[in-house]
Amino acid sequence: MAEYTPMMQHYLDTKEEYKDCILFYRLGDFYEMFFEDAKTASRELEITLTGKDCGQEERAPMCGVPFHAANMYIAKLIEKGYKVAICEQVEDPKQAKGIVKREVIRVVTPRNSY
Repeated sequence: MAEYTPMMQHYLDTKEEYKDCILFYRLGDFYEMFFEDAKTASRELEITLTGKDCGQEERAPMCGVPFHAANMYIAKLIEKGYKVAICEQVEDPKQAKGIVKREVIRVVTPRNSY
Protein backbone atom coordinates (compact mmCIF):
# COMPACT_ATOMS: atom_id res chain seq x y z
CA MET A 1 0.00 0.00 0.00
CA ALA A 2 1.35 3.41 -0.96
CA GLU A 3 2.06 6.06 1.65
CA TYR A 4 -0.20 9.07 2.06
CA THR A 5 1.01 12.41 0.75
CA PRO A 6 2.57 14.63 3.47
CA MET A 7 -0.49 16.92 3.50
CA MET A 8 -2.90 14.00 3.84
CA GLN A 9 -0.78 12.42 6.57
CA HIS A 10 -0.93 15.71 8.50
CA TYR A 11 -4.69 15.80 8.00
CA LEU A 12 -5.00 12.24 9.32
CA ASP A 13 -2.77 12.98 12.32
CA THR A 14 -4.87 16.04 13.15
CA LYS A 15 -8.12 14.13 12.65
CA GLU A 16 -6.87 11.47 15.08
CA GLU A 17 -6.81 14.16 17.80
CA TYR A 18 -10.33 15.36 16.93
CA LYS A 19 -12.16 12.12 16.15
CA ASP A 20 -15.50 13.41 17.42
CA CYS A 21 -15.44 16.52 15.20
CA ILE A 22 -15.84 17.31 11.54
CA LEU A 23 -12.42 18.69 10.68
CA PHE A 24 -12.42 21.88 8.57
CA TYR A 25 -8.88 21.75 7.16
CA ARG A 26 -7.67 24.97 5.55
CA LEU A 27 -6.16 24.57 2.10
CA GLY A 28 -5.69 27.93 0.44
CA ASP A 29 -9.04 29.67 0.01
CA PHE A 30 -11.07 26.65 1.18
CA TYR A 31 -11.74 24.52 4.21
CA GLU A 32 -11.72 20.96 3.00
CA MET A 33 -13.01 17.79 4.58
CA PHE A 34 -11.94 14.25 3.72
CA PHE A 35 -13.09 10.64 4.11
CA GLU A 36 -16.10 10.17 6.45
CA ASP A 37 -16.15 13.88 7.37
CA ALA A 38 -16.52 14.70 3.67
CA LYS A 39 -19.37 12.24 3.24
CA THR A 40 -21.17 13.63 6.30
CA ALA A 41 -20.60 17.30 5.42
CA SER A 42 -21.57 16.75 1.79
CA ARG A 43 -24.85 15.16 2.83
CA GLU A 44 -25.69 17.60 5.65
CA LEU A 45 -24.65 20.77 3.79
CA GLU A 46 -25.90 19.62 0.39
CA ILE A 47 -22.55 20.29 -1.27
CA THR A 48 -20.74 18.25 -3.90
CA LEU A 49 -18.72 15.23 -2.83
CA THR A 50 -15.65 14.78 -4.97
CA GLY A 51 -12.25 13.15 -4.49
CA LYS A 52 -8.59 14.01 -4.02
CA ASP A 53 -5.45 12.07 -4.83
CA CYS A 54 -3.82 11.28 -1.51
CA GLY A 55 -1.05 8.84 -2.37
CA GLN A 56 -3.32 5.79 -2.22
CA GLU A 57 -4.79 3.70 -4.98
CA GLU A 58 -8.23 5.22 -4.50
CA ARG A 59 -9.02 8.91 -4.27
CA ALA A 60 -10.07 10.18 -0.85
CA PRO A 61 -13.68 11.42 -0.62
CA MET A 62 -13.49 15.21 -0.35
CA CYS A 63 -15.70 18.27 -0.15
CA GLY A 64 -14.97 21.88 0.68
CA VAL A 65 -16.35 25.31 1.40
CA PRO A 66 -14.86 28.76 0.70
CA PHE A 67 -13.12 30.11 3.81
CA HIS A 68 -15.04 33.41 3.58
CA ALA A 69 -18.35 31.52 3.88
CA ALA A 70 -17.22 28.96 6.49
CA ASN A 71 -19.18 30.48 9.38
CA MET A 72 -22.46 29.84 7.58
CA TYR A 73 -21.57 26.20 6.91
CA ILE A 74 -20.24 25.64 10.43
CA ALA A 75 -23.44 27.11 11.89
CA LYS A 76 -25.52 24.65 9.81
CA LEU A 77 -23.51 21.70 11.11
CA ILE A 78 -23.74 22.94 14.70
CA GLU A 79 -27.52 23.33 14.36
CA LYS A 80 -27.62 19.66 13.33
CA GLY A 81 -25.67 18.66 16.46
CA TYR A 82 -22.17 18.20 15.02
CA LYS A 83 -18.90 19.45 16.50
CA VAL A 84 -16.47 21.22 14.14
CA ALA A 85 -12.70 21.56 14.59
CA ILE A 86 -11.20 24.43 12.59
CA CYS A 87 -7.66 23.71 11.41
CA GLU A 88 -6.08 26.92 10.17
CA GLN A 89 -2.87 27.71 8.33
CA VAL A 90 -0.62 29.28 10.98
CA GLU A 91 2.22 30.36 8.73
CA ASP A 92 2.43 32.29 5.51
CA PRO A 93 2.35 29.78 2.64
CA LYS A 94 4.94 31.89 0.79
CA GLN A 95 7.37 31.41 3.69
CA ALA A 96 6.68 27.69 4.25
CA LYS A 97 9.29 25.07 3.55
CA GLY A 98 7.39 21.89 2.74
CA ILE A 99 3.75 21.78 3.78
CA VAL A 100 2.23 24.84 5.42
CA LYS A 101 2.02 24.54 9.20
CA ARG A 102 -1.57 24.10 10.42
CA GLU A 103 -3.16 23.87 13.86
CA VAL A 104 -6.66 23.48 15.22
CA ILE A 105 -7.47 26.98 16.45
CA ARG A 106 -11.01 26.37 17.66
CA VAL A 107 -13.54 23.64 18.30
CA VAL A 108 -17.15 24.74 17.86
CA THR A 109 -19.84 22.69 19.57
CA PRO A 110 -23.58 23.10 19.90
CA ARG A 111 -22.87 24.49 23.39
CA ASN A 112 -20.37 27.18 22.32
CA SER A 113 -21.65 27.92 18.83
CA TYR A 114 -21.20 31.06 16.79
